[in-house]
Amino acid sequence: MVKEDFLKACKRVPVKRTPVWLMRQAGRYMKEYMAIREKYSFLEMCRNPEIACEVTLQPIRKFDLDAAIIFADILLPLPGMGIQLEFAKNEGPVIKNPVRTRKDIEAIRIINPAEDVPFLLEAIKLVKKELNGKVPLIGFSGAPFTIASYIIEGEGSRNYVHTKSLMYSDPDSWHLFMNKISDVIIAYLNAQVDAGAQCLQLFDSWVGCLGPDDYRNYVLPYTKKVISSVTKSVPLINFSTNTGTYLDIAKEAGADIIGVDWRVRLDDAWKIIGHDKAIQGNLDPVILFAPVSVIKKRVKEIIDMAGGRPGHIFNLGHGIILGTPVDNVKAVVDAVHEYSAK
Repeated sequence: MVKEDFLKACKRVPVKRTPVWLMRQAGRYMKEYMAIREKYSFLEMCRNPEIACEVTLQPIRKFDLDAAIIFADILLPLPGMGIQLEFAKNEGPVIKNPVRTRKDIEAIRIINPAEDVPFLLEAIKLVKKELNGKVPLIGFSGAPFTIASYIIEGEGSRNYVHTKSLMYSDPDSWHLFMNKISDVIIAYLNAQVDAGAQCLQLFDSWVGCLGPDDYRNYVLPYTKKVISSVTKSVPLINFSTNTGTYLDIAKEAGADIIGVDWRVRLDDAWKIIGHDKAIQGNLDPVILFAPVSVIKKRVKEIIDMAGGRPGHIFNLGHGIILGTPVDNVKAVVDAVHEYSAK
């Protein structure tokens, strides 16, 4: 059976039931994933098209999901930019040559996706062939600020001291850097569409460390540049975390769908965004550790907040967390379809 509800909802076309997919739906909570992970490093999995294809398909086989998302990482373009990236064991991504100066920024290269991430493009083609139209395939990238802050900090950060210091002390270099990163993301996303992605998502996971004025001055122009420059042949989701207090500014970036986290009510967020936009979200991922009765209650509350209005895509407010019970993931997916069925 071909599922069309996801792409219809992206365009705010009425659907028979609310479509659902989950960020990190392919990942460490699944034993099938861990069986592969025991044999390969994370980057080896990303850079092997056959493995990336298999991991992408694992949750599609297991759950009644309405979309697949390619197994990849937002940092895959970095080596092509001249950034030395590795994933340290139990520590996540580490950048050996973080960007801190004007000279560092000027050395950044704009990637050629066919040469720098051919494995990703091949994985997309393989997944599309295997899906055979059953569900749409989502491609993705980090958003300009999140990519920039990773490269500047060199690893995860709590206060983003290096990032904000560059932003405030040398705005000219900041704007040069953000322009270059935007050009990388545009090339990266357009190549994914050319390979077969049917929807795109920008992940701005770190931008919530900024207040509304800094977001408008230092980030919005570049998110807007990316969205306006990526092909309009597929819908684009702009997902950010901790931006509930300035969703009115975030929507100015121009995406077709705004993804929101759990820190704002879905109905309030949709009023701010405007009902002429589709919305994605927004169950707290930690709810998936609760009893199934609580999970189903929370799912129904979000479905009720959407009020049957066309354009709601159900998702978590961020990715599935390591250790999440697989049965509870199934409970979320099934509850969304049960409570939203027309």
